[in-house]
Amino acid sequence: MPVTVDQIRAIASALPRTSEHLIRDRIKFRVKSIVYLALSRDETVMGFGYPKDERAALVAAEPEKFMLPGESDMRYHWVHARLAALEEPELRELIVEAWRMCVPKKVQAEYDRLAAGGGAP
Repeated sequence: MPVTVDQIRAIASALPRTSEHLIRDRIKFRVKSIVYLALSRDETVMGFGYPKDERAALVAAEPEKFMLPGESDMRYHWVHARLAALEEPELRELIVEAWRMCVPKKVQAEYDRLAAGGGAP
């Protein structure tokens, strides 16, 4: 069963310093001014932060699931995923790793500490 916007919202909203915004009819999650997760207008595709040097391998490994962003967004650390192809554990990992790219190491460490003790989602 494909993941839902509600699942995405629940995961992202639980991450420290995250805020949700509706920009040009698109749901976006960010830390301060850095967007780390965005949904397409029709909510079938999720764009997320991902290391530039690893994204080609990700897309090549699972082209039915992942795709590169449009040409204008290639300069960013960004990949797209088809929501219908994702399952919740993978979704959680993608969102958390994208969030990690935007927050200070001390915030990551606190999140990891709470997660290890069962306090984080």
